[in-house]
Amino acid sequence: MSDGYSSSDLLGKKVFFLYPQPVIQSQIITVLAQHEFEVYAVKDHIKLKEILKKYPDSVVFVDINDQFPDSDCEAWIKEVSGNPAMRNIALGVTSAAVDAALQKKYTETIKLKCGFLYLKANQIAAAIKHIIDALQSVDAKGRRKYLRVTLDHDTSVSINIPTDIGFAQGSIKDISVAGLSCAFKEDPKLQKNALFRDIQIKLQSMIIKAEGIIFGSRMDGSSKVYVLLFTPRVSPDVHTKIRLYIQQNLQAKMDVEMKR
Repeated sequence: MSDGYSSSDLLGKKVFFLYPQPVIQSQIITVLAQHEFEVYAVKDHIKLKEILKKYPDSVVFVDINDQFPDSDCEAWIKEVSGNPAMRNIALGVTSAAVDAALQKKYTETIKLKCGFLYLKANQIAAAIKHIIDALQSVDAKGRRKYLRVTLDHDTSVSINIPTDIGFAQGSIKDISVAGLSCAFKEDPKLQKNALFRDIQIKLQSMIIKAEGIIFGSRMDGSSKVYVLLFTPRVSPDVHTKIRLYIQQNLQAKMDVEMKR
């Protein structure tokens, strides 16, 4: 980029878990998403390699298991790390098996940036801390603070804002835990700095209530797009639901991308 920053410096890096154990999918990915990391589960090493060419600053944790044994894992890692187009990929390995020789190979011989991690059912909190430390060491979030998802043309999401003449229903353009942007078929003429206390947001099957302030607006063609910032009074539970939705939405989009 012209200012010396890459897109990953500004927007963060994608974090992939290749052939993840059930505990990674059911617990660890959810926690990482709540820490604002952009996390994906992937079950195809061939297609992931192609995706990494498109996102060459990504982070990948490969799980060694019956589906992807050590010999396949090592060969795949060497193929990725040996490709000049993917030289910036940060790699790590996870495994449920305790094997000192295996750990030494990946940490001392291959020297993976994100190391080697044993995943034990009774030590999930420690595993999450290890992964977060590894992600922070490779600056996985970049300069961004919040993860945002674009929702143009998604009819499964909407917003209702109370006005003097009733609720104005609009479409959500994008959303993060910091706020959202939205547009309406008929402009409700929302004023800058106006506070709305009973906002209803529909995110597929989730209905959440929030409080927000109109930060401003911009024109997008003939439509006015309003930017709304959530207030500090929005409950942590709402933030949790928004992050969960964002992670699920991004995963669904990645699943589609990998099928192309």
